[in-house]
Amino acid sequence: MTKVRMIKYTKPYLVMILASIALLFAQANCDLALPDYLSDIVNVGIQQGGVKNAVPEAIREREMNRTLMFVTPANQTAILAAYTLIRNATSDAAQYTARYPALLNQSIYVLTNSSEAEITLLNPIMARPLLAVYAIEQVMANDTLLALIGTLLFGSPFSSGTNLFTLLSYQFAALSNYIMSKINPLDDRMAIQGATLEVRAEYGALGMDVTLLQNNYMFSVGGMMVLLTLLSVLCTIAVGYLAAKTATGMSRDIRRDIFKKVAGFSNTEFDSFSTASLIIRSTNDITQVQMAMIMVIRLVFFAPILGVGAILRAMGKASGMWWLLAVAVSLLISIIIVVFYIAYPKFKSIQKLVDRLNLVARESLTGMMVVRAFNKQKFEETRFDKANVDLTRVSLFVNRVMVVMLPLMMFLMNVLLISIIWVGAHEVSNATMQVGDIMAFMQYAMQIVISFLMLSLMFIILPRASVSANRIAEVLRTEPTIRDPEEPKRFNEPFKGTVEFRNVSFRYAGAAEDVLHDISFVARPGQTTAFIGATGSGKSTIMNLIPRFYEVTSGAVLVDGVDIREVTQHDMRSKIGYVPQKSALFSGTIASNMLFADENASEDTVQSAIKIAQVTEFVNANREGMATEIAQDGMNVSGGQKQRLSIARALVKKAPIYILDDSFSNLDFKTDAALRRAFKETTAKSTLIIVTQRVSTIKNADQIIVLHEGKIVGKGTHSELMQNCVFYKEIVLSQMNLEESV
Repeated sequence: MTKVRMIKYTKPYLVMILASIALLFAQANCDLALPDYLSDIVNVGIQQGGVKNAVPEAIREREMNRTLMFVTPANQTAILAAYTLIRNATSDAAQYTARYPALLNQSIYVLTNSSEAEITLLNPIMARPLLAVYAIEQVMANDTLLALIGTLLFGSPFSSGTNLFTLLSYQFAALSNYIMSKINPLDDRMAIQGATLEVRAEYGALGMDVTLLQNNYMFSVGGMMVLLTLLSVLCTIAVGYLAAKTATGMSRDIRRDIFKKVAGFSNTEFDSFSTASLIIRSTNDITQVQMAMIMVIRLVFFAPILGVGAILRAMGKASGMWWLLAVAVSLLISIIIVVFYIAYPKFKSIQKLVDRLNLVARESLTGMMVVRAFNKQKFEETRFDKANVDLTRVSLFVNRVMVVMLPLMMFLMNVLLISIIWVGAHEVSNATMQVGDIMAFMQYAMQIVISFLMLSLMFIILPRASVSANRIAEVLRTEPTIRDPEEPKRFNEPFKGTVEFRNVSFRYAGAAEDVLHDISFVARPGQTTAFIGATGSGKSTIMNLIPRFYEVTSGAVLVDGVDIREVTQHDMRSKIGYVPQKSALFSGTIASNMLFADENASEDTVQSAIKIAQVTEFVNANREGMATEIAQDGMNVSGGQKQRLSIARALVKKAPIYILDDSFSNLDFKTDAALRRAFKETTAKSTLIIVTQRVSTIKNADQIIVLHEGKIVGKGTHSELMQNCVFYKEIVLSQMNLEESV
């Protein structure tokens, strides 16, 4: 379920992901081609002097005849069909003289069909004969070797200057068979490499610039390597850009959906997630997923392409050393599995410890004044230090485990390279491999190890990202308990604002019993309905049921005779001016906080609300006036100022229903009285519902409802309740001395 929820965020970026994969294939092919070109530089450019094939583009007539001595009649026909004999006296010799100066003195054969297919066909046919010719010429040039050959074959040494080819022309099969017996066991690649020595010598004899030939080959291959490197760099940059754009776009979408989901939560869902946890899930957890997505695109897709490609190409270079790669890959996989098995469980606890650390830090910082007032700095430091040490301990354990991977893999890579050199040296000594192929094999082995290093890095990031993705999905899959109806009703017009609780009971999620029991009352327009009672009696809970912050367990809340569950939450809340028990201001200015209630409110409306809320003096005391900055959560204003600004914000809305949940607690009695008078005059036609602990605040209310342990124990005016409600009378008497003194 979690995977499905996360994968759906990749759909808008599927084109970019596919483009990244295509670029990764291109990058991998570029990187994989480089060892091949390095092999060519060593084998062809250095060892073979730039001569790639055993099929010379031109050869002297004498050398061709010598070569044909070691070729079967059928192959002789194939060779001669590919060449044209150019004699020095013919008219067409002039066009070849500049390239082959030896044509001035002797005839040469010129290759007329140089297609790749023809070269592939002739290479194995001409390689061994040319190598035989080269070997014989080397023997003829060395008197010691010449004497030794004569002794081995005929019992007496050949004299200096003996022409072995002349002997071969007299059908000395023993000499021919001896030479070919040494050459035939060679595989085609080694035979071709040996034959190129004869081809290069022949080019020199033809008067060609063999140094230029070698340099041209080196520059062409080297240039191709530079181009491939640049192309690989461009692919890397493009993949990095696409990966970053994809990952950041996904993070933006996830953050948006989480915020939208949380904004739709009722208080029941907020009770399930701490604020600190929701913040971490919206920031740190999404960052983990974002980093993982970048790494997935750049490494997880790339590593297998590079690793598999390197294995296939390495096998093509030296199939006899496959067992070295098999052992290395098996050990690499074993290391990754063991480390992952050890580390993964710890990643789950890391995020919980991050939540805990954030919670402790948040509580300590927001409650710093209380901490200082009770001299609990040391206690809070100890509490924070414990959360910090717990997180550090687990993180260090994970990091120590992960750190082991790199040196182990580097050690394994070095052992692998030494093994390749050891085994490869024997292969070269036995003439079954070329030096360049060994070097290419080493490069591919390094690419294989690097691909596993990339995967090991993913095993550091992916487990933690997986935990973060689960935590994000936990929020996204949480369905709000309060939903709008599929076919919502509309309030009757004109809207009046009568609020009725009809046999309402309420129980918090997971609670054993109700906190509200059979609550029934009617709050009418133009009247003030007040709630009073001991702490925990359920006053604020009733206020939270009206805007549907919680859903009633049984019974119904009706507004103008319509069950609020049958209208949308937006329609219901648009009728309410709400002042919460804990006043909340947002960072910005006084003006922006006022317009939060109605962004289209006029200047007169805002000024009127400010005046009614008794906050004009505070606004005018600041030089900036309405442009005065409000810090986060209103930290730069007093509790009373914050309450009055919250009341002013509610008044800007000009709502038909006002809910004031203990909104006068931080006001002095004089300001309280003045504010209530002005508020009553302005909202004379609105339904006013007040929660308070002060009797003086609600003494003149049209209806006072007394709550005790979630039940209505009294209902009526002040004078009525003084006569027939013991609980109300006790509250009044407990406050009488204080109020009379004021």
